[in-house]
Amino acid sequence: MTIYLDIVLLENIVMNYIILFATGLANKINLKQTRIIISSIIGALYAVVSFITNINIYGTLVLKILLSISMVYLGFSPKGIKKLFKELIIFYLISFAFGGCAFFLLYYVKPQEILSKNGILIGTYPLKIALLGGILGFAIVNITFKVIKGKIDKSNLICNVKINFNEKEINLKALTDTGNLLKDPISGYNVIVVEASKLKRLIPENVLENINEIIRGEREEILINLENIYKSRFRIIPFSSLGKENGLLLGFRPDYILVNYEEEDIKISNIIVGIYEKNITKNEAYSALIGLDILKNNNRKQGDFNEYNANVKI
Repeated sequence: MTIYLDIVLLENIVMNYIILFATGLANKINLKQTRIIISSIIGALYAVVSFITNINIYGTLVLKILLSISMVYLGFSPKGIKKLFKELIIFYLISFAFGGCAFFLLYYVKPQEILSKNGILIGTYPLKIALLGGILGFAIVNITFKVIKGKIDKSNLICNVKINFNEKEINLKALTDTGNLLKDPISGYNVIVVEASKLKRLIPENVLENINEIIRGEREEILINLENIYKSRFRIIPFSSLGKENGLLLGFRPDYILVNYEEEDIKISNIIVGIYEKNITKNEAYSALIGLDILKNNNRKQGDFNEYNANVKI
């Protein structure tokens, strides 16, 4: 049987790309096509070398694991061992799903000529079988992850947030909330909502004790008499929520916040902290709400928005 190495290389590049692409989507990674393509080529070159060489080391489990780690690291550049391990596990799960779909299709195609060497299948089956296997596997994996995602416990959506202002810091837990799309109408900065009781180290006490009066304009002198470092930091933010169509929230702009989300520290400078006088939750599991959109689109240009009166669940 005649084997064309260029076809073998192309087939493996395509399959590796689909697997890496699906892995990136499952992990919600901002994919960089150049890295994905280079990683796919490296994996494909391994397949070619494995087939043409007689050195047994190329077929060992250890080398294949090292190759997988290299492909994941090069494709996604994970920060930290835990994140690398998580992405590697997803990579393997998707690879198994795709492989199962490919074998399923091969069973029905029944190619007459097919070889297996060092774990690499080479045969007369066309490239479209590999593509169909990848597409079918991608669909199965996508549906599976959506089902799993819908059953995730709320505790997994809680992240640690550090707020820094005027060389002072506070640490608290925040719930990542897809319904929190609140923005400051002036700057366009995203808003996180924090319980007032947690902000005592950052904001003057007379401000926290007179939030409603300040919002209504009855105690403007409180803000006027503040130190210069505070004066330009406060603003009034309109919002709507269940039971309150036209609400107002007092907010201030910290120096930055640092969010630990999915084992990665995200520093956000252009952010507003909305001050909420009541408790956000009864069991005190968290004391702030942060929009998932803030964490997923942190590199997006601030100020790109159309609505100022966004919905927020408070």
